[in-house]
Amino acid sequence: MKDTQILSAFQELGPDAEPARPAPVLVFDACQIGVVLRAVLFVEVALAAVVMFDSHSPLEWMGRLSLVTGAALPAVLAWLLLACMAKRLLARQRPALQYLLAALLGALAALYGCGLLAMTGLVLQPPWLASALSGMLLSSVLVAGLVLRAKGRTPAQTTARLTELQSRIRPHFLFNTLNSAIALVRAEPAKAETLLEDLSDLFRHALVDQGESVTLSDEIALARRYLAIEQIRFGERLQVEWSLDPAASAARLPPLLLQPLVENAVRHGVEPSASGAQLRISTQRRGATVVIKVSNTVPAGPGPAGAGEALRNVRERLSLLHDLQGQFRSGTQDGLFQVRMEVPV
Repeated sequence: MKDTQILSAFQELGPDAEPARPAPVLVFDACQIGVVLRAVLFVEVALAAVVMFDSHSPLEWMGRLSLVTGAALPAVLAWLLLACMAKRLLARQRPALQYLLAALLGALAALYGCGLLAMTGLVLQPPWLASALSGMLLSSVLVAGLVLRAKGRTPAQTTARLTELQSRIRPHFLFNTLNSAIALVRAEPAKAETLLEDLSDLFRHALVDQGESVTLSDEIALARRYLAIEQIRFGERLQVEWSLDPAASAARLPPLLLQPLVENAVRHGVEPSASGAQLRISTQRRGATVVIKVSNTVPAGPGPAGAGEALRNVRERLSLLHDLQGQFRSGTQDGLFQVRMEVPV
């Protein structure tokens, strides 16, 4: 086996080496559909509550809210548009400066909305200062909420990595893999080397931080390595079919998202069945969306018990990365369990 492949996950540091500094990251992404909807809803709810203080009847409240919305909605859309256009510039700044720039953009957007009211003559004395301060406050609260939501990715990713590592060191999986390698050492040494390299790569992916997202092609490559190991163990009992669309390879997924789905298919489809199971992984690009399906036949009886926690983790991480643009569904029908995901390109 090649040492460079075994030790690829480690780097030697010299005595004068300095620890790497984390690169600045974007604290919020205003280009996502979910962020747009949350921003509009948040500002509208806040304005509706404020207008209540100066309204004496429901009809007056609706009239005042309509007037304020006529200025607030264009202002919110202007803030979202500016923040989306400046996405790359913001990503190069430190988080504190990103917060400040977001607040300043909120002030400018609010002044724009106030200017619209002044131009139409609906407000005789436009509240310029109050509008600017309100815009700064609302944008700051909105960004803080988005940042807190984004921080939810960390425990979800940590849970996924720990679960993946635990599945690797399960005696059932590890011992069977090593026994298979031992059996192949004399008869087929090249195949044994490939098997151990696949096992090493699976450990490396579980231990090394892959970042916020990886490409679908990376996840497919990892799943192939895992299934190559299990193929030696189960032989003809594991029948794998791939139907991959090259145009879908660039789609972004949370790291280690596809792997637990493939493992569930093997554990709950192949292992309990004496005749084995059929596993099918397919990807297809449909316009700006990529559809990913993982299907496997299951033995007669209840569905894959024990897979609920892994499926919940996959659903949560997909939602945290792609928000409303990421879709996840699963179910069993006519002896076939299928997971279907949709992600943007």
